[in-house]
Order: sequence, then structure tokens, then C-alpha cells
Amino acid sequence: MNTPTPSRLRTNADLRQLQRTMAAALMQPLTHRNGMHASTQVDFITPNDRMSGFERLEIYARQYWFRLLDCLYDDYPALRVLLGERRFHKLCREYLAQHPSTSWTLRNLGSALPAFITDDKARDVACVEWAQTLAFDEALKKPLHMDDLLGADPSSLHLGIQPCVVLLQIGHAVDHFITAMKKSDADVRGSASQAMSSAPARENIGKVPRLKKERVHLVVHRHDNQLYFKRLAPESFAMLAALRDGLTLADATELALAGTNPETDWPAQIRDWFAEFSQLGWFVKSHRKS
Repeated sequence: MNTPTPSRLRTNADLRQLQRTMAAALMQPLTHRNGMHASTQVDFITPNDRMSGFERLEIYARQYWFRLLDCLYDDYPALRVLLGERRFHKLCREYLAQHPSTSWTLRNLGSALPAFITDDKARDVACVEWAQTLAFDEALKKPLHMDDLLGADPSSLHLGIQPCVVLLQIGHAVDHFITAMKKSDADVRGSASQAMSSAPARENIGKVPRLKKERVHLVVHRHDNQLYFKRLAPESFAMLAALRDGLTLADATELALAGTNPETDWPAQIRDWFAEFSQLGWFVKSHRKS
């Protein structure tokens, strides 16, 4: 039931009521023809000599929704390629209807999209693309180096992982898919529009790369303001994940090597892992008490 908006803003309560009414009108999903619903309350918008109050408000509603759609188009280009234009657009409309923007930053708009997707392939692609967003935006803390760990007791040593280092276990070779996609269309991400008069559209790229089914332990990380994919062995991935989750170095190592081949020279292997990860700057000081 529509609540009449005050004809004059005499109090803060009147202003809040107007803001709520305006937000409700703009944030309701558009119709399938990208229009505003006929039942939308528009008594707070006056007509002019060219447009009714409804038509004036509809312009703002379209701008709002087309901007949200445009953000998802820019944040999930590989998913769009995988699904195709129509399926991707339908997915975005359904997602936004259930997960409207609630953050001050549009960066977070697509954060729940991977969990919203039911198809395994599409979900894996979305997970990697959301990980790219996190890896690019999250903080880069002062890294720890190998010398910082000398003399530490593994049974009590806690190590943190850089916030911009994202660990993923996925069932498809999404890293290869995205790399191949970028080679076929270097400008696939496009650029976000500041104002839009129609729903976002992108030119379809040519041949869609093949997305192979493969168990992948993937790290998405940032280095010198560039994003990179790095595949890890299951053991090194498990150790990093355990450290990230708060286990001590000794417990993380034990967990990672449980059930592995005892003939492997694991001490040497672990030293190699630590040298590489330290060089990449992945380790940071943990806030947990040792």
C-alpha cells in the first residue's frame, strides 16, 4: 500500500519518508520491457510540459538499473562469454531482483553471484572472476620474508596470508579459459558507462574457448598492480589454506601432508614452497597470539 508523500518537507521525518518512497520506486526491478511498473507511486514527482511524473521518474529508474547491469557486465565478462548474451542478461536480472545493491560501493554488487548460480561450470567461472575483484581491491600488507621466520617454533607460529591472495578449489580449468578468452578478445571487459539510456550490450566475441573439466587448486593474486593465476599442488594449497584459517605452521603442515607419499622429500619441498611464497610476498604477520 502506497504511503502518501508530504506535499512540503517540514521535518526530518518528512524528508526520510520522501527518500524511502523515492528509493522504493527506483529500486524495484524493471518490467521485461525495461519499463517501470504502472503501479509505482509517483505522486512526489511533478510533470512538466513534455513528460508526466511517471515518465520523468522512469528515466531515473532505468538509469539506476542499467548502471547495475553494466557493472555486472564489466565484472563478469568470462561468465557472459560462457553463458551467451541472453542467458547472462537473464541471470543478471534475476540476481539483482533477489540481491539488490546494499553497499556504498558497487564493487560488492556481484559478491553473491557465485553462490546464486546453480550450474557447476558457470559457478566456477563466477568464483574466479569474483576472486579477481578481491585480489585487485583488497589490501597489500607488509610481507614477511624468510629471515623473519628464522628461529620460530613451528608448533606455535601463526602466519597470515595477504588479503589480496585468494585461494580457490574449482572443478574446471577456468584460468585457462579466461586466458584464452582474453587472447581472443583483449577488450572484452569494456568500460563502464557513467550514464546509460538503454540496457548494456557487448559485441559477441568469435569462437568461445573450451572450458575443460579439471580439478584445480588455484591462487588468484596481485603483484605490481597486475592480476595473476597460479596453480598449486594440492599439498601446498592445503598448507596455505590451513595457515589462512589460523592453524599453526606445524599443524598446517601435518594436515597438508596427511596421506601423502612418505618417500617424497617433504622437508625440501616445504622449504621450496616457503621460499617461493615468501618471494611473492604472500605471508604476513598474523594477529593471532602464538
